[in-house]
Amino acid sequence: MECTSEPDKESEKSLDEVCQKMDKLPELNGDSPVKLVTKKKKKHKKKTVKCTNGGDATLMKENETGDTSVNCGENMSSAVKTSNKKSKSENSGVIRQTDPPSIPVCQLYPKGDYPVGQIINYEPDTDWLVHMFDFLLIFLTINRTTSEECKARDNAHIEIYQQFREGAEVHRQTRNYIKKWIRPGIRLIDMCEELERTSRALILERGLDAGLAFPTGCSINHCAAHYTPNGGDNTVLNYDDVCKIDFGYNKSHYHYINSVKPIRNLNGHSLGPYQIHAGKTVPIVRGGEQTRMEENEYYAIETFGSTGKGYVIDGDEVSHYMKNFDVRHVPLRLAKSKQLLNVIDRNFSTLAFCRRWLDRLGETKYLMALKNLCDVGIVDPYPPLCDQRGCYTAQWEHTILLRPTCKEVVSRGEDY
Repeated sequence: MECTSEPDKESEKSLDEVCQKMDKLPELNGDSPVKLVTKKKKKHKKKTVKCTNGGDATLMKENETGDTSVNCGENMSSAVKTSNKKSKSENSGVIRQTDPPSIPVCQLYPKGDYPVGQIINYEPDTDWLVHMFDFLLIFLTINRTTSEECKARDNAHIEIYQQFREGAEVHRQTRNYIKKWIRPGIRLIDMCEELERTSRALILERGLDAGLAFPTGCSINHCAAHYTPNGGDNTVLNYDDVCKIDFGYNKSHYHYINSVKPIRNLNGHSLGPYQIHAGKTVPIVRGGEQTRMEENEYYAIETFGSTGKGYVIDGDEVSHYMKNFDVRHVPLRLAKSKQLLNVIDRNFSTLAFCRRWLDRLGETKYLMALKNLCDVGIVDPYPPLCDQRGCYTAQWEHTILLRPTCKEVVSRGEDY
């Protein structure tokens, strides 16, 4: 395409003819025809730009502001539109997630303003008080929501809340992707490795500061929890199977987890720094501990259902392990056990791990050393928890933050 800035005599002649015709028009908005023509002449007195591309071209004059519009056929107009779209997207500076997801969530929210979960206000509990105190309870509940002191305590823990929210957003994006990816006939070990690969990318894995909190659970049918395939396990997901996919994240020492008859010996539990089970349990049936939840505690509320007996027992091959949180120094005689314990401390600390993850770190011939660590009480094995064969079990779970001003269901998403 050729562009020249020489004046075009034919275009100037056509402009003069237009100005002469406008002299004959009546006055518009209080201006005389002469003034109107004068304004037009001043506006278009600068040089024109001529563009030729072998086709029809539109000639436009440069106005007083210096803006120049050039239209050289359909190709030029489409190019201008494309450049405008690109400039708008570049100026907006919004990073969007890829498909499949690969951009860390912390880069999608550079200011740390992660989506807030479902907010539920505290309600007064009148079961154990006389109704004459209802008004007082309502007042105290409202005071908890509006009190400046409660708001200050809430703001003091905002960093921890944001860490939970980041983990929740990673979980939402991962589960939305993996639901489209899994299908009947897939090997469970392939599903777990794909899910963990995506999770590590989105959480921006950084050792013990950020990563996976425990192995991906994919318990099938009568197995309710604590099953993940070991190396060489070629179990396949079949069409009629009920699979419980359970995975979670560790962010700055805190864990975000998400995983007919209730299974009465499986419970929800509190969460703590480097502790998936922090001491308190939330029973699924009446009875159990008579402890109370307290402010600024964090809970994984789990419900398990079963078409079998509603009671689970230990299964066969163990895949989940976790270092005992309260264990003191224990002397070890085997050099391989000492070396394996160093690997566990460096990579997992007191978080759960599986044999696949040891394989991923390059460990070999470690089964005897791992058994020795379990025998002396340094590492606890967590076998699969199974109901009777032939039944189906299901799991539902949410992570709850008990904030000073409200309750936040941090794991709430569009799917559930």
